[in-house]
Parts: sequence; C-alpha cells; structure tokens
Amino acid sequence: MAVNVVESKEWYLAGYAAEGVPTTDHLTLRSVPLSLSLDSIPDAHVAVQLLFISVDPYLRTRMSGQEDGLYFPQFSLNQVITAFGVGRVMRSKDEKYSEGDIVLNAFFPVAEYCVVPSSVLIRKIDPEAGIPLPEYLSCLGVPGFAAWVGIEVLGEAKPGSNAFISAAAGGVGMVAGQLAKLKGCRVIGSTGSDAKVRLIKEEFGYDDAFNYNKEVDFDATLSKMMCRYFPNGIDIYLENVGSKMLEAVLNHVNPHARIPVCGMISQYNQIWTEREGVRNLLNIVGKEVRMEGFLVGSYLDRFADFTVEMEGYLKQGKISSKIKIYEGIQSFAESLGSLFSSSNFGKVVIEVNKPR
Repeated sequence: MAVNVVESKEWYLAGYAAEGVPTTDHLTLRSVPLSLSLDSIPDAHVAVQLLFISVDPYLRTRMSGQEDGLYFPQFSLNQVITAFGVGRVMRSKDEKYSEGDIVLNAFFPVAEYCVVPSSVLIRKIDPEAGIPLPEYLSCLGVPGFAAWVGIEVLGEAKPGSNAFISAAAGGVGMVAGQLAKLKGCRVIGSTGSDAKVRLIKEEFGYDDAFNYNKEVDFDATLSKMMCRYFPNGIDIYLENVGSKMLEAVLNHVNPHARIPVCGMISQYNQIWTEREGVRNLLNIVGKEVRMEGFLVGSYLDRFADFTVEMEGYLKQGKISSKIKIYEGIQSFAESLGSLFSSSNFGKVVIEVNKPR
C-alpha cells in the first residue's frame, strides 16, 4: 500500500556561527509531517526520498551570518538547510520523471523526504551503470567537478607540468591529484597527517606529499621537496587552504603559473579580521601569475563534458576515491564538524535512507 504521509526529519539553522565549527547550538533537527499523495503535490513537482546527502566545506560559509569570502547567500534562520544529494522519486507530477527514478539535485533539503520542483533536478542516474551512488556526490559531484575545473579548465594541465595540491586528501584534492597525473603532470601535495600522506601517495598516485602539521616553515619544506621533484618551479597550484600555504607557494611559482582558487578552508571558521594575510602577493605581478577564484556554478555549461570524462575514468579504474559514509540524517551536525578535523580524509556523505 502506498504511503501518503510520512514524518520527515530535517535540519534547520537555529542560529548563525560567526566563528568556530557550527554545532547543535546552531543546527537543530526537527520532524515534520509531509504529504506524498498526488493530490497534494503541485504540477511539475516530484516527491523524493533522500538516499545520500553530500557534506561539503562550502556549507560552513552559509552559516556565518556574514556575506564575505565565498559570497554564497546565507541560509535563513529557522529554514531547512540545503545540499547536493541523490534521491529516489516516490511520486511525480512531471511526465519526465517516474516513480523509482534516481535523481541528482544541488539543492535538496537536508531531510529524509521532500517535495521539490522537477526543474531543479540536474539529471537522472542509471543505477545499473556500475558506479556506486555515493560517487555521484564525490568524483561525479561537486568535489570532482571542482577538481576538474581547477586542473583541466583553469590549470590547463599538460604533460610535464608541475602541479601542487593543498588539502590533497580532501574531497577535491584526492580527485585533483589523480586528474593531474592522468594529464601527465608531476604532482605533490600537502595534507594534515602521516596517514593521509601515505594514502595520497599509495592510492591516489601523488609523487610525494608532506604533513603540514609537522612542518614549521612551509617555504623551507617546499624548497626541499622541489629540489627533487620540481627543480624548475610550480606551474599549477590548486588552492584549497590559503594563508601561510599560499604565501609559501608564491615563492616557488614559475612565470605564467596558474593558481585556480577553489577554497581556503583554513579561514572558514574565522571572521575576516582574524585571518592571516599573505605578504608576497607582489610575486603575482613579477611572474605574471594568473590567480583566479572560481565557483563551479559558473561552469555548468561544461558539466556534461566533465561527466563523460569522469565516468570513463571511473569505469576504467583510472580514478578512485575514499568516501566516509555517516549513517542517518541525525548525523549531519557531526559530519559537518568532521570536515575541519585533521583526521578527516576523502569525501563525507550521509546515507539517509538505504538504497533498494
């Protein structure tokens, strides 16, 4: 018998967190009744059971109550939080979607069930394609797309280029390093533990890496590593960290180097007046460096190209990922906090409901 009303748990923002990691003081879980009957669903809408929700660092920037940095609009207080997700259509008032379709959406509520306009759905997913559903939030999701834009589109990676990736064991970094290697680059990275250094070298193919928590002078560390791997300097730096790491890199870039700026996770939990500045930006001028920030939403016209290329790599086993899966919608606050722990690695995903 079809279920017409469900109790859906959902997370909403109870208060902004200007500094530090948001906790259950700021994030609240509530339960709301949701009608799934066709009569209650508007035309051109679908009712969806959430299967997986992506937990990404940019979500933190929408909880500060301040319009700075990434300039994403802030989540409204007492409104449900939204995130990239994969879900199953339960009811449809759009002939393009049928019950049982697996769909991808960049703005699903962080909830167990929802009713959304069908126009916001990005694509259908073929569950028989041989790709695990969480990969559509990892290599085929925001992290993979950000890595692809940074390395291929803006970084212009080509054989023989020297690429340095910060936050190299994170959701973006693990894909970026592998893409750069596939393009013929030499690749080194920085990450936050010895275990993650081993991971990116042994499983993701990095030529070398260092644990930034064990280094006191990033400039000296890069000098030492570059003598072995990049004696002629850095051509591509995928920026994910900011602050002292960016400053060190700018002392080692080549003329006409490319620095795609994907994020600066070291600064997300600080108000801007407390963040550390970079003292050698003049190097950008003298070496004619192209440093360019980007948001993946500005490159959606390339998403189809990315999808074809990345699906090919995944099916051929040329790219792999590490996905940490939290169980149940109740784990959202914990999983968000984990992103800022040095023990975190790979992509963080919540399994909301079990796929059939």
